[in-house]
Amino acid sequence: MDASNPDSLVKTRFLVISDTHGARCLPGNNRLIGPVDVAIHCGDLTEESKLAEFRATLELMKTIQAPLKLVIAGNHDWTLDTPMFKKKIAEIAPPVDMELVRREYGDYGEAQRILQASAKNEDDDESGIVFMDEGTRTFALSNGASLTLFASPHTPSADDWGFQYDARSGHQWDIGGDVDVVVTHGPPEGVMDRTATGSRIGCPGLFAAVARAKPRLHCFGHAVGGPASHFEAFDNDRSVVVETLAGLTPWGFDGPDAVAEKRRRLEARTAAGCFATSHCAGDEHPLRKGEGTLFVNAAVQGDGEQPQHLPWVVDIELPRAARDAAA
Repeated sequence: MDASNPDSLVKTRFLVISDTHGARCLPGNNRLIGPVDVAIHCGDLTEESKLAEFRATLELMKTIQAPLKLVIAGNHDWTLDTPMFKKKIAEIAPPVDMELVRREYGDYGEAQRILQASAKNEDDDESGIVFMDEGTRTFALSNGASLTLFASPHTPSADDWGFQYDARSGHQWDIGGDVDVVVTHGPPEGVMDRTATGSRIGCPGLFAAVARAKPRLHCFGHAVGGPASHFEAFDNDRSVVVETLAGLTPWGFDGPDAVAEKRRRLEARTAAGCFATSHCAGDEHPLRKGEGTLFVNAAVQGDGEQPQHLPWVVDIELPRAARDAAA
């Protein structure tokens, strides 16, 4: 199929969130957002990886109007990383009250079973929730588009959290050239990867893999310094920052007109219930496969001044699915 032919592309709306840490609802009013084609949660479903937090996150996902809701783990969701779960239990000073552990955190694999069972709700209707481990899947969407997506929960760190690897040894990022969307918990190095303290936590190997594959969209969280989106044209000078929370926050050197404009724009985003950006044909920065990538840091958790951030709504064009395609 010729992806350059407008008739072979389908406008597709994504709702992207990350780092909700057990919250039962999104900041603002997500009913203002309306239905989307795909919802994505980029990990840190929980704060302490407790079963009650996983269930709360599933309730949150069920409030989103989307036929497909993709969920990955983050480093806070360490009970989903069974080797790390076992390591933490082994390091507890005896005596260990395993009954208390099971009540709060479940048995090994129990959190995974809860997430995998969430594809059905109590009325036996499809909830649309799909929990993904690391890997690539292709989905035939209800709007007629085909979505090929790579997901990974892994982040570089020497801490005892889930799905982490030594930054010195790196990680194998198998992102194919046919991938439309990349979903990782952590950011690539140098792209919206600063923490609230200003340090960078992105992965250079991830940036290199995304630069090779050039997916249309790469969304992530983990770096909670503030939500932002950035269009990267890897082979030329067309890279631009699309939107940042910092760009909507008044600073000491801003004049009265600049302060008023920033407040007006932030109030508009708040009234809409989201940060929104569109990159389809006719938009200022259309996304064409193989030409550039839109990066979105969708961390909902913030810092002391901004305890929560709004979700992102992103419009891009995807290839039309073959008639006999199936998710």
